[in-house]
Amino acid sequence: MSGYGKKKICFAASSGGHFEQLSMLKPLMDEYDSFVVTEETAYKASIKGEKMYYLHQVNRKEWTMPVWMIANAFKSLRMVVVERPDVIITTGVLAMIPLCLLVKLFGGKLIYIESFAKVSSPTETGKFLYRFADQFYVQWEPMKQFYPDAIYLGGIY
Repeated sequence: MSGYGKKKICFAASSGGHFEQLSMLKPLMDEYDSFVVTEETAYKASIKGEKMYYLHQVNRKEWTMPVWMIANAFKSLRMVVVERPDVIITTGVLAMIPLCLLVKLFGGKLIYIESFAKVSSPTETGKFLYRFADQFYVQWEPMKQFYPDAIYLGGIY
């Protein structure tokens, strides 16, 4: 997607614990041309020195979920067209699905890291994106029963 030189990487995660896990990858962010996508919250999560984008928070149990997914898809499309990431690295969740699929659609690679909190059951987002991921990581070995082709390297903490 990008021209010659360093790869451009999009780091994407919902707010809270998923974002905290993603922030552990700051050394990797410093090595590449990168930007970060998370959810808009009252505390406005950010990572020092990184270009930030914000999507609307999505709760699958609220009736507004389809509306916010469509709105996030349009915001994500704009990001992908402007930034042209070669790779997206994500720890999930729901709000990040349109962004992940658009990066794939535009020829980028998807790297998914299943949540550190998931020791014995998969996330819904992980189950959905597993089939699209170029690399899928689990942070606990028992999770390979749900994702047989996943890569286990331990936790990112």
